[in-house]
Amino acid sequence: MSNRLWGAERIRGELLKLGIRVSKRTVQRYLRRFRPPGRSGQTWATFVQSHGHQMWACDFLQTYDILFRPIFAFFLIELESRRVVQVGVTRSPSQAWTAQQLREATPWGVGPRFLLRDNDDKYGGDFDEVAKAAGTQIVRTPIRAPKANARCERFLGSVRRECLDHVVILSEEHLLAVLREYVAYFNETRPHHGIDQQIPGNAMNDNAGGKGSVVARSVLGGLHHEYRRAARRAAALQSRGG
Repeated sequence: MSNRLWGAERIRGELLKLGIRVSKRTVQRYLRRFRPPGRSGQTWATFVQSHGHQMWACDFLQTYDILFRPIFAFFLIELESRRVVQVGVTRSPSQAWTAQQLREATPWGVGPRFLLRDNDDKYGGDFDEVAKAAGTQIVRTPIRAPKANARCERFLGSVRRECLDHVVILSEEHLLAVLREYVAYFNETRPHHGIDQQIPGNAMNDNAGGKGSVVARSVLGGLHHEYRRAARRAAALQSRGG
C-alpha cells in the first residue's frame, strides 16, 4: 500500500473526502489482507525509496596494485539518480582523509538531507561533523546488514566487474585516473537498469530520433565504448573543452 503509516481511521477520513462512506471495521478488515501482521511503520526499502532524491550513500572499495599492495577507493553516490558524486583514492584511509572527501563533495557547505554509511572506523567524528555542517543527517546501516546499503554495494560491484577486474593498477595515481575515467563514463553515457535505462547525468533520450551518423568513443582503452549521434558528440566535446 502507498501510505504505510496510515491507520484505519486515517484511511476512513481520506475516503470520506472522496464521498465514500465505510466503517472503520471494514477498513481494518481490508488492511489485514494487505499488511503483514506485527509490522508497523515503513520498511527500510520504503524509506530509501521515499528519500532517494535527497540521500547519498558512501563506501570503500579495496583493491591492489601490481605489487599486491592494498589501495582503497572511496565513493559517494546519489541514490535516486545513481550519479557518482565523489571518488577518492588513498593507501591510508584515515578519518581525517575521509572527512576531507565529504568536504570536497560539498564545497558550498550544502549537502543532501541524509547520508548513508556503515560503522567503519574510517569515518569517525570528523566525518559526521562535516556532514552536520552541510545540513546532512548521518544514517548508519545496521550491523551485519549489507543489504541496507544495497545500491552502493551494487555500484561497487559494477566498478569491479566493468573496470578493475580488467585493469592492472600500477600506482595510487594510476588507480585514481582509471576510476575518474570510469566514473565519467558511468555518469554521462552509461544507461542503468535501476533507473529504467536512463543516464545519471542527463536524459536518456537526448539522442533518440536524432539525425546524423552514430559515432563511438573508446573508454578505458577500448574496455567500453560510448555511442552518440555525431552532432551530440561534437557538442559534448566542445562543452568539455575538447
